[in-house]
Amino acid sequence: MADKTNEMTFWDHLEDLRKSIFRIAVAFIGVTVVLFFFKNILFDDFILAPSKADFYLYRLLGVDLSLSLVNIEVAAQFMIHMRVTFVCAIILVFPYIIYEIWRFIAPALYEREKKAVKGAFSFASVLFYVGLAVGYAVIFPLMINFFAGYQVSAEVPNTFSLSSYISLFTSTILTFGLVFEFPTLIAILSAIGVVNSELLRRYRRHAVCVVVILAALITPSGDPFSLLVVTIPLYLLYEFSILICRGPRMEAEEI
Repeated sequence: MADKTNEMTFWDHLEDLRKSIFRIAVAFIGVTVVLFFFKNILFDDFILAPSKADFYLYRLLGVDLSLSLVNIEVAAQFMIHMRVTFVCAIILVFPYIIYEIWRFIAPALYEREKKAVKGAFSFASVLFYVGLAVGYAVIFPLMINFFAGYQVSAEVPNTFSLSSYISLFTSTILTFGLVFEFPTLIAILSAIGVVNSELLRRYRRHAVCVVVILAALITPSGDPFSLLVVTIPLYLLYEFSILICRGPRMEAEEI
C-alpha cells in the first residue's frame, strides 16, 4: 500500500473522514440555501415541466397529455419545497461527494489500482448525470403519460396529488442516477481484479433475471409497461459494463 497509509494511524484516518464529512456538509448547506430562493425556476421550468402538454417528448411523440395536479394537505407545498431543494442540492453536490470519497480512499490503494480507480471515479459523475437525464427526459414522462391515460372506468377521472407526483419524480430520477453508477462499480472491481469481462459474459443469463427483479422492485407501479421501460436501460448498462471491463488476459499480463 501507499506510504501515507502506513504512516497514518486509525485516528488519523478518522480525522480525515471527519474533515471530509464536514466539507461535504458545508457544500450541501450552501447549495441548499441558494436553491431555496429559486423556487419558481426549480418547479415551473424543471420539475413540473413533464406534467405539461408542451413537454418536448410529448410533442415529439405526438402525445396529447392531460394532467391535473392538486394539493390536498395544508403544509404539503412547503414540505415538498424543502424536500425537493434537498434532493436537488444532493444532485448538484454529487461530483464533490465523489471527489471527497476519492480523496479518502486513495491513500489505501496500490499505484496500479489508484490509476484505474481514479478513472472510474472521474467517470462516476458523468454516469450519474446521464442516469438523471434518462430518468427525467425519457422514463418519467413515459410513466406519467401512461398513468395519466390509464383508467379503470371513464367515470373515474385522473387527478394526481402534488405529493404523489413529486414522490414519483424524485424516486425515478434518483434511482436511475444511482443505477447508472453500476459500470463505475464494475470498473473499480475490475481494476482490483475481482471481476472481468469473461465472468460477466458467463453470467449474462443470470443478469437478465436480476435486472428484471431489480426493475420490478424500483418500479413504483409494478405494471408491465413501467417494468419494460425500466428493464431495458438497466440491461444495456450491464452490456456496457462488459465492454468497459478488462478481460482476464489483460489482467494476467499486468500481474
